[in-house]
Amino acid sequence: MSRRNIGRVSIECIVGDIAAQPDLDAVVNAANAQLRSGGGVAGALHRAAGPGLEAECRPLAPIRPGQAVITGAHRLPNRHVIHCLGPVYGHDEPATELLADCYRNALRLAEQHGVRSIGFPSISTGAFGYPLPEAAAVAVRTVVQECATLSTVQTIRFVLFDSAALDAYEAALSNAPLAD
Repeated sequence: MSRRNIGRVSIECIVGDIAAQPDLDAVVNAANAQLRSGGGVAGALHRAAGPGLEAECRPLAPIRPGQAVITGAHRLPNRHVIHCLGPVYGHDEPATELLADCYRNALRLAEQHGVRSIGFPSISTGAFGYPLPEAAAVAVRTVVQECATLSTVQTIRFVLFDSAALDAYEAALSNAPLAD
């Protein structure tokens, strides 16, 4: 695990299971447009949360790339799930801006709902094909920039699938300039 403090916000990178982060108020779902269970992060969170999550999501769908919505966490050990639809690389443009919007919009929802700690997966790097180093740079840069606007969120954790993702996010975090 690596950690860097930006102002009063701690940014962490770990390899782990996004559905098993009991010390976080909210976790972020790398969602599909219909907010249904699927593969990857969406499947893991929906399986762990139970059918109530899909029922709560149904009236919120569909969402657009870059958009975020919030629900309860149901059987997950958190208070909230924030669902973000990342861009499909090579299809949804401008991909960089849409991916950054996921992180910005998720953090804004977290602030509005009194979330003090939040866990992000690596959005769009699975089935949506976003190259990992580029996605990590966008994610970390956006989160660092947003730290200056945060008053409630104190911990941001990137919960990553494997050591390759961890390496990419740690590199992006170590190279990220401090926010203005």
